[in-house]
Amino acid sequence: MFTGIVETVGQVLELRREGNVLGLTIKASFAGELSLGESVAVEGVCTTVTKKDDASFTVQLQGETIKRTSLGSLKYGQAVNLERAVTPTTRLGGHFVEGHVDCCVPLRSFHREGTDLVLRFSLPPELTKYAVEKGYIAVNGISLTIAYAAPDIQLHIIPATFENTTLKNLKVGDSLNIETDILGKYVVNALRK
Repeated sequence: MFTGIVETVGQVLELRREGNVLGLTIKASFAGELSLGESVAVEGVCTTVTKKDDASFTVQLQGETIKRTSLGSLKYGQAVNLERAVTPTTRLGGHFVEGHVDCCVPLRSFHREGTDLVLRFSLPPELTKYAVEKGYIAVNGISLTIAYAAPDIQLHIIPATFENTTLKNLKVGDSLNIETDILGKYVVNALRK
C-alpha cells in the first residue's frame, strides 16, 4: 500500500530480458535502506525488490505488468517516480494507492491556465465510474485530486508536485499509468451486488 506522495525521483540504469521477465534496475537515494522482497512503487506500479546494493535496486516485470503499464517502454537514464510502501507510522498524506495500475492512457494536454498547470486525459469507459470531481486518482504513482471528471479528466498540478516528480518531463502523447480510487471501486462493487 502506498500514499501517492512521491518520495524521490530515481533513474533507470538497466533494462534486461531474463527469460520471460524484464529486469529493471533503478538508481535510488534510498536503495541501501531497502530489503529483498520489499515493495516499491515505480511510476505508480507496485514492484518487488529482487536485488539491491547501496546505490540501486532491481525488480522483475512480468508480461501482465509490461502489457498494462508504461514500464516496458522505459529507457536507460529515464527518470521515474519512486515511493516505498507505507508503514504503521507513516503519515497518509495522499490517498490509498495499491500500485495496481488500471490502464495506461495517453496524455491529451498539459498546459498553463493562469498560474495553474493543467493535465488532461481520457479514461476508458469502464473506468469513468471511478472518477469523480474532488475524488482521487493516481497518475504515474502521484496522488492527485480530480478537478473535473467529464468529458476528460482534468487535474490542476501545484508547482511543488510538478518540480519534484517526473511530471516536468511529460509531453503530449506520453503514456500515463492510471490507478483509480480503490474506495470508489469497492463502493461501485457493493452497490452492484
